[in-house]
Amino acid sequence: MLRLISFLVALAALAFGVAWLVDRPGEVSVRWLGQDIETTMPVVLGLALVVAISAVVLWGLVRYLWRTPGRARGARSARQRRKGYEALTRGLVAAGAGDLRAARKASDEVGRRLPHEPLGLLLQAQVAQLGGDRAGAETAFVRMAERPETRLLGLRGLHIEARRRDDAEAAHEYAREAHRLAALPWAGEALVRHETAAANWAAALETVEANARARTIDAATAERQRAVLETAIAQEIELTDPEGALRRARQAVARAPDLVPAVALAARLLARNGSMKAGAKMIERAWSQAPHPDLAAAYLDMRPGDSNADRHARAKHLARRAPEHAESAMMLATTALAMRDFAGARAAMAPLVADGERPAARACLLMAEIEEKEHGQTGLARQWLARSARARRDPAWIADGIVSKRWAPASPVTGKLDAFRWTTPIEQAGVAPPEPVLAPISATPAKPDQPLLIDLAEPAPSAAEPAEAPQATPAREEPATKPEPADGAARAAEPAAARPVVFPMPAPPDDPGPKPKADKPGRLI
Repeated sequence: MLRLISFLVALAALAFGVAWLVDRPGEVSVRWLGQDIETTMPVVLGLALVVAISAVVLWGLVRYLWRTPGRARGARSARQRRKGYEALTRGLVAAGAGDLRAARKASDEVGRRLPHEPLGLLLQAQVAQLGGDRAGAETAFVRMAERPETRLLGLRGLHIEARRRDDAEAAHEYAREAHRLAALPWAGEALVRHETAAANWAAALETVEANARARTIDAATAERQRAVLETAIAQEIELTDPEGALRRARQAVARAPDLVPAVALAARLLARNGSMKAGAKMIERAWSQAPHPDLAAAYLDMRPGDSNADRHARAKHLARRAPEHAESAMMLATTALAMRDFAGARAAMAPLVADGERPAARACLLMAEIEEKEHGQTGLARQWLARSARARRDPAWIADGIVSKRWAPASPVTGKLDAFRWTTPIEQAGVAPPEPVLAPISATPAKPDQPLLIDLAEPAPSAAEPAEAPQATPAREEPATKPEPADGAARAAEPAAARPVVFPMPAPPDDPGPKPKADKPGRLI
């Protein structure tokens, strides 16, 4: 509306000016080159207007002709850029699809048409990785790291390549440089893993604090990682600085009340400091949530001078917190057996070994110990030992396929913080299990069909990273017998490696039989 009004006002002013000029034409006289020219003012103004318009048109034509070569070069360059970006798109798609030939062809085209394009370096790195050219990929990443717009991407590529060739120090330097430039989750995690692999818990805790401030990890994850690292520091200084270890352990329990190693350590340090009641209450609270053998050991060992009867009484008090749990039953049976109260030990184990139950290996071994201590090396004791070899697995600390009796702050395979979980190893009844993991697997270069565009995950670490190899995962049980093929020819054709050799266990002379019910009243088997 405002524009319309302005246009009408300008049009009215122009009409008024023209009318005023027509009403007052006047006379204009010019003497030029010996000629006298007389005319009116409107004619003079009209001629001036024509001259101005002609000058503008002529100047535009001159400029157009002058800029024609530049415009031609610009149009040719625009076509080159358009074709270059089309080739770049084709190349990235081909690299992601694993088409090495098309990706390399597109990369060469991008190099010709877009020699200074940052994404062209990424495509070069993709093609090099796709073709297994690690040196070429690293060269492309180095060039990317030298450019401000692609520096972080280049540093990450160099970090991954360094880990693939098992150069932990170089990978750490690249991650630290990227972490200095920007708060990136992968860089922060890489720094934490490097520090935990070197057991540098204090430096790892500082990095976790920096990651939490930068919000690259959420608050819950930061609290959990702080608790794990504080527990690790407390374990390290338990003997040299008991007060500092107690302070760290109590902070860890406050951050993660379900962290069993922190609870057990804090309770043990409190007992040494004379605060047995506070330590006992701490374990009782944790036992109510998740009973654990480490908690039972810390609870029973708070007073080293206790008699076996006192330990059994304490075990009864703790077992009331989780009366239905298997750990409570085995704790009561163990303390009763220490008093040579065989009836009490059997009564505690009764729910675990009753008919229809499948006791775990620890329960079978405990029953064998009860039989042996009460009756000596009898058939029942050997039968329980045989059952323990075929029993289901007991829970253990597991991280990345490694089974350990003791908790560790980080995985010995990958260096991942808080990797160990208290859980039951996987077993498959009737299926031959794979070979157990005995040591961390060495890193191997990625396959040629795994470019960085698709495989941005960290590569598997080398076997040299873990400080110590934990206990190997025991092999899972196999069925004692295997169904024979109905056809003898089919049996002969079956590969020898697929038929396990089964050695039958000889029955001892005093073996009571496969399904004894009772040796005497009140005696469980």
